[in-house]
Formats: sequence, C-alpha cells, structure tokens
Amino acid sequence: MSFQTSALIVTWTALLLLALVVSGLVRQVHTLSAGGVRRQDRLGPRPGSPVPELGRLDVRPPAVLLFLSEECRTCAAVLDEAGRLAAPDEPELHAVYAGAVPAGPRPPAVAVHGWQADLFERYDAVVTPFAVVVGRDGRVARSEPVGSPVALRELLNRGADQRGGRS
Repeated sequence: MSFQTSALIVTWTALLLLALVVSGLVRQVHTLSAGGVRRQDRLGPRPGSPVPELGRLDVRPPAVLLFLSEECRTCAAVLDEAGRLAAPDEPELHAVYAGAVPAGPRPPAVAVHGWQADLFERYDAVVTPFAVVVGRDGRVARSEPVGSPVALRELLNRGADQRGGRS
C-alpha cells in the first residue's frame, strides 16, 4: 500500500469519526432545546412537601434527618456536633446511612439508622452530609447540604430562632 492510499484511508476514517461526534452534539443540543432533560435547581425535597416514610424510622416531628456516609470525615464531625447540640426541648436528630453505620462511639441523643440507601433516593440526598428539617406538621421545612459542624449549628439555630428558642 502506498503512502497516498494510507493517508486517504486515515483521512476518511478521521472524517467519519468527526461526523459521528458532530451528530452526537447536534442530538444533545436538540434534546436540550426541546426541554427533554430535567434540570434540577436544588437538592432534596422542596419545602412544604410531605416528608416520605417518617414512620419507618420512628421519627416524630419536629425532627432533623442527617444523611451521612460512612467514609466521610465531615459526616463524622457533623454527627459529633449533632450530639453536642441535642437537647430534650429541641427537634429529634436522626442520622441516616445508606450502608453500614460506622463503628465507634455515637452520640446517645442521636438516633442512628443504617442500610437506608433507598431513603437517600427518596429524599434526593445526593451529597453528604445533607440535612432535612421536618416541621411540626410533618412537612419539609428546609433541606440543604451541611458542609461542616458550623453549618449544622447555623441550620439548627435558624430553626430555633423561627420557633423563638435558642439564642
């Protein structure tokens, strides 16, 4: 095979691959233009929506559900902070894990639930740590990522301020 024939084959192969890439891009642009892809503006359940499966975890409103993962160091720090912030007159605190509950000491004031991967999906908790605040009416008051123990403290203090509690 001559150099010119080889070059021609390589050129046609490159053009074919380029055509496939461009057709894929055109298809994606068409799908986005038609509104075929659902864009999610927020994480977690919307405020005011009913909270799914509270009875399954034996949660009594008001409460805070903390979605945590076993290998997350920030999750461990948030769980420790939840234990320090727990008080009898405050909302119940529940730690929810998709898999096994990590070994080691756990705050006694925080109920811990393992093997709840389907709840992560139902609550749309795609990042950890993630908090869902359940109001007295059993509806979502707030849901948001909690990136640090300080963020958890602020989240709980905002709820207490709205109830006229913590200072």
